[in-house]
Amino acid sequence: MQTSFTFRNMEAGEWLKDYVSKKLARIERYIDKPVSAHVILSVEKFRNVAEIKLSARNIALQGKEEAKEMTLAVDNVIDKIERQMKKYKEKTRNHKDVASIGESMGSGELSAEEYDEYDENPEVVETRKVVLKPMSLEDAILEMDESGNMFVIYRDSSSESVSVIYRRDDGKYVLIETNS
Repeated sequence: MQTSFTFRNMEAGEWLKDYVSKKLARIERYIDKPVSAHVILSVEKFRNVAEIKLSARNIALQGKEEAKEMTLAVDNVIDKIERQMKKYKEKTRNHKDVASIGESMGSGELSAEEYDEYDENPEVVETRKVVLKPMSLEDAILEMDESGNMFVIYRDSSSESVSVIYRRDDGKYVLIETNS
């Protein structure tokens, strides 16, 4: 990784360069291609500001944090860049998965090999028991977002009926209610 440093209103310390380089090595494991990073460290009155601009082949990330100590500001901005990188990787991974599914289901007809693999009696490979918690629609959406699950099955606290809510690919939610 090519790293360039800019120091504003402060002395350029080798220990600080080494510290930032060591922290940037954490981000390198998420990146396949060579990357350049521009690190700007500055002191403004009593605030220490760390800003990192990271650029790779298809992505440009940046983060800026301020703290009372420079090492704390560097740690916070590295965490912020790492979260952005994880989000980008997850987004591209999901995009590739959807594309490969679309290619495999493109024709709509089964080939002879796929037909042989298709079984008329499907096998259940996993069974999960779910405890239906009484909650509101807002609580169910909040739980789904916090857990990272694609859907939540719950008992609606107002109507006592079983409901399922899931997130579509476009980010909107679909609610399925039962009549019980």
